[in-house]
Amino acid sequence: MIYRDSPLGGVYVIELERRGDERGFFARVFDDLEFESRGLVTHFVNVNDSLSADRGTLRGMHYQLPPQAEVKLVRCIRGSLFDVVLDLRPESPTYKRWYGTELSAKNRLMMYVPTGCAHGFLTLEDDTEAFYFASAYYSPELERGIRWNDAEFDIDWPLEPVVVSQKDRDQPDFDPSWHLPS
Repeated sequence: MIYRDSPLGGVYVIELERRGDERGFFARVFDDLEFESRGLVTHFVNVNDSLSADRGTLRGMHYQLPPQAEVKLVRCIRGSLFDVVLDLRPESPTYKRWYGTELSAKNRLMMYVPTGCAHGFLTLEDDTEAFYFASAYYSPELERGIRWNDAEFDIDWPLEPVVVSQKDRDQPDFDPSWHLPS
């Protein structure tokens, strides 16, 4: 795997290192020793599959509080999406900054999202499917979110969302008094 730093500390875009021949290719998607050598989380407790039928479907910006704060490893396996990470770690030099990149079935990139960051994505094609690992169990009482278009962050989404759940529309604006330990 090839690990690319992002402008946000601890957030990585991971490219599959393909070994190919006339049959196609082979690539490792996860290797706990390799992750561990880079100081990344290696224990994931669930794997999620999310299908969005329509282009312009927005999901996010979500995170969980400790002790169920979660690391996510996100990959798009069908279609394409714009994947966004929002740094909510007060001690981070990139606190309140965001980073986004396109993940697609064609480019096979993955996004590593550390604890203390909110995550969301916007589909760029119909029938887009995201597949992601999470390091903590889903905990509704510790789940939190921030409105996807909060002016505090001014996320530059590549297109206007057309499908947004009621839950995501009702997320609050950011409150600077929040403290989210990493």
